[in-house]
Amino acid sequence: MQNDLKVQVSALFPTPVAALPLPDAAQLNPALKSLILARRQAGPQTSASNLGGWQSGWDMEAWGGPQTKAVLEAAKAVADKLTVRRDGQPAQIAWRCNCWANVNGPGDSNEFHCHPGSFWSGAYYVDDGGSGNPEMGGAFEMMDPRGPGPALYAPHLAYAMPQGLSPGSSETLQPRSGLLILFPAWLLHQVRPYRGNSLRISIAFNLSI
Repeated sequence: MQNDLKVQVSALFPTPVAALPLPDAAQLNPALKSLILARRQAGPQTSASNLGGWQSGWDMEAWGGPQTKAVLEAAKAVADKLTVRRDGQPAQIAWRCNCWANVNGPGDSNEFHCHPGSFWSGAYYVDDGGSGNPEMGGAFEMMDPRGPGPALYAPHLAYAMPQGLSPGSSETLQPRSGLLILFPAWLLHQVRPYRGNSLRISIAFNLSI
């Protein structure tokens, strides 16, 4: 009789995370890499979530040239598609943006953090430092915003529904050159230690209203 039960399951409290390769990455990335490495050589660094590595000031839009503008315009276009008003109708938003560059070498990482004062945050990978090889480490990791409860009580169990296999745990994305990711600014995230022998170069940004 139990097999005849009709159950309606809703995926409540979804957390959207977008990932897409930029089609013009091959044209953008060489210039972006040169700009960022020159800035790293000449300019001061900031220290926020980074554990090692180099991070520029939040003014990259002012010195990043047309290539940075192209990345940000792509990010805004994705944000436009993923943002609506509370009544479900399309939202017309003039996004404000700030962005900065990151350069991580062997052993460098970023600790868990979020980005207050923004609606969306994201990153663009200029050079993954290892052809997207997971063995190079440096994965982008997102903490489950529902908390650790399910995993603490019964770590061997999961929910039988889409994206239900990691409750109370985390999800990761492997960086690849040319990959743009966008996620809610409140989502706790970190970058695991990079184990490659080259440099991993990325741009991070916030979109606010």
